[in-house]
Amino acid sequence: MVKRFVLCMLLGLATSVAALSQQLSGYELEREMPVFLDQLKKELTYPMAWGNSSVKNFKKWRRQARNTVLDAMLAPPPRTTDYQVEVIAEEQRDGYTARKLCFNLTGYSRVNAYMLVPDGEGPFPAVVLLHDHGGHYTIGKEKMIRPFGVSSEVLADADGWAKQCYGGQYVGDYLASHGYVVISVDALYWGERGRKEGADGSKYADNAGNFMMLGRSLSAFMNYEDMYTTDFLATLPEVDSKRIACMGFSMGAYRAWMLSALSDRIQAGVSVCWMVTTDCQLSWEYGRERGGFANQLPGIRRYLDYPHIASIACPKPMFFLNGEHDKLFPPVGVNAAFAEMRKVWESRSAGDKLVTELWDMPHDCGIKVQEAILAFLNKNL
Repeated sequence: MVKRFVLCMLLGLATSVAALSQQLSGYELEREMPVFLDQLKKELTYPMAWGNSSVKNFKKWRRQARNTVLDAMLAPPPRTTDYQVEVIAEEQRDGYTARKLCFNLTGYSRVNAYMLVPDGEGPFPAVVLLHDHGGHYTIGKEKMIRPFGVSSEVLADADGWAKQCYGGQYVGDYLASHGYVVISVDALYWGERGRKEGADGSKYADNAGNFMMLGRSLSAFMNYEDMYTTDFLATLPEVDSKRIACMGFSMGAYRAWMLSALSDRIQAGVSVCWMVTTDCQLSWEYGRERGGFANQLPGIRRYLDYPHIASIACPKPMFFLNGEHDKLFPPVGVNAAFAEMRKVWESRSAGDKLVTELWDMPHDCGIKVQEAILAFLNKNL
């Protein structure tokens, strides 16, 4: 009996060793994701989301959820109110004036910006324009507002990008011609805030990693600076500080709902082609098969998913528009995110303030989209 027991133990041990050996001789990563991805996602319960949180007072939840996001954003760049604004150049356009400004955005960075101001007597409603990613780093703010006083190469670059992504029409110039002050600033790594060595998308992750080594987040710096840009805009005499919105496409859309969630100065937000759930974004069937350091905050998924963060903006008017043929954001994930947000707005009797639409289009912000953006802003500002 004892010999049989020992033999069974040895056979079991041999089987376990063989299984372990087989496991170790295989792999644990596939398509840049862990093979245990599905188990990891099951552990994402989002305990801070409205409805999951034990906090039932919405204002208190909103404050705690925002603080959770800010905590994940790590240490911010220092704020400044000593902007030392300088108008570098000015150009009269059809119904508005284009200005190139230079000002202190943070205690670290002095930046250039484009701002358009309608003709006539203000103050005017205003829109913070948040440029896209596109894997295209040579320009940033020039994607949103047509540049001037630049080289022919930069102008051609900007015009080409407007044609590719915006129907050949600059969103900023379109809104300014309809009575809005607009401003756009380069995010770190884009345009005039890029690498000394030149634009190189392959180095973005290296820079993000170096920020993390310093206890900071490159992605969060972008969000902090968007808030600081809004604060700066609110100080200008041409601007009605009670009527400030934000708008962005692609990465700019991510920035727009983040800004709407984090800044009380923003009264309305427009997000074109950036909303999804993590469950879809990182999945074997639908996923992009990669994350993006431009929208990663350390540890935030332990508490909140993308639509939960966007819901911190509730009950503000928000317009989320995605394309049915957008390869980056599959409709199944978009609709799931929209449903999460709608539950929040409707719980506050503000369902009419949330617009969520899927159009028959790819990843795009063309003329028809811009017309819808203008109509939304006119209604809500």
